[in-house]
Amino acid sequence: MKQVGRALKDLRKTPAPTRTRRVSTSRPAQPAVAARGTGVAGAWTAGIHVTQGLAVRRMRYRLFVPDAVTGRAGPPLVVMLHGCGQDAADFAAGTGMNRAAAAKGYAVLYPEQSLRSHPHRCWKWYDAATQRGGGDIETIADMIEKVVARHGIDRQRIYACGMSAGAAMAQLLALTHPRLVAAVGMHSGPVLAAPRTAVGAYGLMQHGSTSAMAPIRALLAADPAFPPMPAIVIGGIDDDVVRLVNQVQLVQQFTTLHHAGPLLVAPLATKYFGRASSAWPRKRAMHVADFKDGAAVVVRSVQIQGLGHAWSGGDEAFSYNAKGPDASRLMLAFFARHRRRI
Repeated sequence: MKQVGRALKDLRKTPAPTRTRRVSTSRPAQPAVAARGTGVAGAWTAGIHVTQGLAVRRMRYRLFVPDAVTGRAGPPLVVMLHGCGQDAADFAAGTGMNRAAAAKGYAVLYPEQSLRSHPHRCWKWYDAATQRGGGDIETIADMIEKVVARHGIDRQRIYACGMSAGAAMAQLLALTHPRLVAAVGMHSGPVLAAPRTAVGAYGLMQHGSTSAMAPIRALLAADPAFPPMPAIVIGGIDDDVVRLVNQVQLVQQFTTLHHAGPLLVAPLATKYFGRASSAWPRKRAMHVADFKDGAAVVVRSVQIQGLGHAWSGGDEAFSYNAKGPDASRLMLAFFARHRRRI
């Protein structure tokens, strides 16, 4: 219950007051702190993205670009969105995504929530403007466009991925920019809903939505030509912060969103991992459910036994990471199956 109490406390924190400050140009990317990003072949930089227009917004980020890039279209890009109590560098180090991405030739962008916006760097995914694609979502989408242009990213292979509050942001980024994002990965994330307040968000994380299909029906009614959005949903069976009902409802939402036709449900695949112990007389299980359009897996659900509210396979030296199947590799393996037709 300690994690649950901390999650509610984090969500309800009131941000410190901020002073308006207009900035008209972006600060060039600088080398990141060496101890947090080295050991992988590629450029690891930090920078500040500044939006232009009436509302000037600034957002820090970290960016990994691999040394070896194969293909003429440029590297694919994974946008990684951290959870509460994390920053971009910690999220990169904990998940090991840079190492996994380097092996496959992916670039990785890590937008970072500011301490001014929230004292625990929680993304305000429940905010009405954010849910409509404004606020931080608008800033992140603009940041992606700049990174794509500057680094020659393959526009057909841009993926959104996140943990907890970051998973909610990845989901919103994908659903408000479906022609930008080719697929979405959500780890320990809440179901798509509009709780509007931090307390409502916490209730959703604990109990799921009472009308999970309503936002999907509204989305399809507003845009009947909404493109399919492939999704991988990963969660811990023992997660007491964002409970498993959220994962079940997310799968229902994204299978419904794929409205081209009924999906085939593949037989449940169970894989075992880890070692047996006195606490766990048997190895732990990972259950994988695939939903297919023909031969293509368009929605994948991964439930991991013994995992709480943490990134599976991450470095436990960093917050919200735990031993288990490598979620970073699972995400990349799913993303590799999908491209956005432009």
